[in-house]
Amino acid sequence: MAPIATQTPLSREEAVVVLKHFGNYKEQAAGAKTFNRKLEEEGDIDHPRANYINYLPEWVPDTNYPPLETFKHTEHALDADKTFPDLFPTGAKREDLTATIGTVVEGVQLSSLSNAGKDQLALLAAQRKVLVFRDQDFADLPIEQASKYGAYFGPLHIHPTSGAPKGHPEIHVVHRGTDDRSGEILLETRASTVAWHSDVTYEKQPPGTTFLYILDTPVTGGDTLFVNQAEAYKRLSPTFRERLHGLKAVHSGIEQADSAKSRDSVVRREPVTSVHPLVRTHPATGEKALYINPQFTRHIIGYKKEESDALLKFLFDHIAFGADFQARVKWAKNTVVVWDNRVTGHSATLDWATGQRRHLARITPQAEVPYETPYEGKEVPRNGVHD
Repeated sequence: MAPIATQTPLSREEAVVVLKHFGNYKEQAAGAKTFNRKLEEEGDIDHPRANYINYLPEWVPDTNYPPLETFKHTEHALDADKTFPDLFPTGAKREDLTATIGTVVEGVQLSSLSNAGKDQLALLAAQRKVLVFRDQDFADLPIEQASKYGAYFGPLHIHPTSGAPKGHPEIHVVHRGTDDRSGEILLETRASTVAWHSDVTYEKQPPGTTFLYILDTPVTGGDTLFVNQAEAYKRLSPTFRERLHGLKAVHSGIEQADSAKSRDSVVRREPVTSVHPLVRTHPATGEKALYINPQFTRHIIGYKKEESDALLKFLFDHIAFGADFQARVKWAKNTVVVWDNRVTGHSATLDWATGQRRHLARITPQAEVPYETPYEGKEVPRNGVHD
């Protein structure tokens, strides 16, 4: 008779630590629990103070906001002159990051744009998906002025769990302090810090034209990845695209709220779920895009769990592996990135371990309720954009 295998009990040091999980949701920030305000404001011999004290986040306990109300969205890109005369003055330079996504712009000051220029900005963001503007004064504007600028594009979203500058809950602060170990903590349970998503898709009216500007950045690292989800849709076969039309999925903010609670952070509004089409149509270009992401999309309506999981995994992988329809934005001082959340996904990269601060502010105007238009086979061009 073969000997019976025995198992040696684990010592106290070898005991498995049970860590909290929130499904596919990845938390990239440490939040209120580890935020060191004194170190951020004053610095010390090893850590410089933050460059923008007025943008440091705070988490106000017992702050409760009512549910968001629906509104009629005005799509300013529909009013834009497609030759962009008010966006690109004489001497402005633009260079595409890749053939499918991303354009770097120099010689344009966003804060000085007229309303006509802002309309053209919204259209170009929809067409090129992500725009990178260098040498901007956005971070040095009074926060009230920056907020007013963003509100031209739609009501400003107040994030339910993130920190915000004092008195400005409409500003979403992305912050990793000089003593923040959130990246290492995430890697204790995950093989990568990449977390593809479109912002707050669990809302009934998620964002459209969106602004993110740098305040402090590591010397190297902390880039933001972007993916063209309209191009991801186009790469699928016509038969597969047709099958996706009519499908709807549940997007959930519950896991994000649960993660915030586990970190002693705040939940300023009760978490919600919304149902959105898998394929979304852009109101200005007519372009169709995949509208799903692993951070917030939970399951496909009418599919059994195994069926939904299999289809979503394929689509998530298709988006994540699509290096030929992605772009990587490297941050530099005074950079502002503008993108259209309706047709793109993005992820931060927590790839630096130097203890250097990464601090950004996001202005997030809401847009229309996501909708889809019927499948048309070979998609018809509209406004110069081919679907």
